[in-house]
Amino acid sequence: MQTSFSLWASRLQNSLHTHHRRVLAGVAVALTVLGGGAFAVANLDDGASKLPLRQVVESVTTLSLPSLWTQKSLQLFRSDVTRSSDSADSLLSRLGLSDPEAAAYLRSARTARQFVGRAGRLVSVEGDAEHRLTRLTARWANDDGETFTRWVMERKAEGFVERQDIAALAISARMGNGTIQSSLFAATDEANIPDSVASQLADIFAGDIDFHRALRKGDRFAVVYESLEADGEVLRTGRVISAEFVNNGKTHQAFWFKEANAKEGGYFNAEGVSLRRAYLASPLAFSRMTSGFKMRFHPILQTWRAHLGVDYAAPTGTPVRSVGQGIVDVAGSQGGFGNVVMVKHASGQTTVYAHLSRINVKRGQSVSQGQTLGLVGATGWATGPHLHFEFRVNGQHKDPLTMARQSVAVEVSAAARDQFKRHAASAKVDLAAAASAQVSRAE
Repeated sequence: MQTSFSLWASRLQNSLHTHHRRVLAGVAVALTVLGGGAFAVANLDDGASKLPLRQVVESVTTLSLPSLWTQKSLQLFRSDVTRSSDSADSLLSRLGLSDPEAAAYLRSARTARQFVGRAGRLVSVEGDAEHRLTRLTARWANDDGETFTRWVMERKAEGFVERQDIAALAISARMGNGTIQSSLFAATDEANIPDSVASQLADIFAGDIDFHRALRKGDRFAVVYESLEADGEVLRTGRVISAEFVNNGKTHQAFWFKEANAKEGGYFNAEGVSLRRAYLASPLAFSRMTSGFKMRFHPILQTWRAHLGVDYAAPTGTPVRSVGQGIVDVAGSQGGFGNVVMVKHASGQTTVYAHLSRINVKRGQSVSQGQTLGLVGATGWATGPHLHFEFRVNGQHKDPLTMARQSVAVEVSAAARDQFKRHAASAKVDLAAAASAQVSRAE
């Protein structure tokens, strides 16, 4: 036993002699951990023992938390979008404020009526520690599409004061993409793309894609659109700049372009052909087709007969638009059609809009493409609210969807073709980026 202990001690002595620096470093780490960082161990070789020692003393000024609060008052910041049901009190309450004096001022301020009780206005507030209003700023886009109004209400020593000014909107480009699983609007919601952009997509490609019955699961789209901003905050979305839609394996592209001397611009495909046809594909902005241009079993007459038009299911009150430019030939009640509007177009073509709950035009009135003619209803021979739509050429019934696709489209003028080609080439790069972007999804 004695021999074994002597052998172990000898080996330990040799190890310390050979690895004395590593051992000392390990001891230093252990002392630092065990002592909560209170020890500092130098490298104890022969040279270190001869180094001079120097003491460093520094004064530290501490600042207590109570002194922080007394030096500056607490300010609260919050923003929200107004609702149509808002009152002055409910708006301030939703913004985290409790200030009867401020609410009374809002009720009496004439300009405040531009946003209190109107949906979609952006309001930002600042409040103090007692939840009283310090400053309120409201912003909304003006009808010109280029400017916005900024209204500021601020608490002063003498009471509330207000000021108003108009500034230019900042326009930036945003992009998004999505894949159809059930509907266009469901896909744009999933991609966090505004509904106004989805509606524009449906209108832009309406002449090439039947959004009522031709969408397929797996269809995909990419879009670049304008974002209209005020003081760094998005007020609303603007125009779609470019878009791509892949429907049933076929790619459709659209590029907004305005010729130098043209009064207005439009959407063109990559070859410079306008996507706007003489006729829209549908008299409703977006709805579900329930009966097409074919033989069907009539729900009231209980017989099989040719259905000489197209039926669209839609709630009562849905706006019905003219598919093309023309003159109102009939506007009134007519037998099984109920309340009906008939519009005469060029080349002996007539469109019919039946079962309306309300008529908004008069006989002899000129109407433009997209103008509201009336509202969906269930008048005449109708089992429920829907629109019956017909397209006639010299009295002969035609499939409205076929007529829309065969209608004439204009092209970019020869003088502007080179300019358009450069514009389209640049837009295609942005579209490719939009298609491949990892877009943040709404939670």
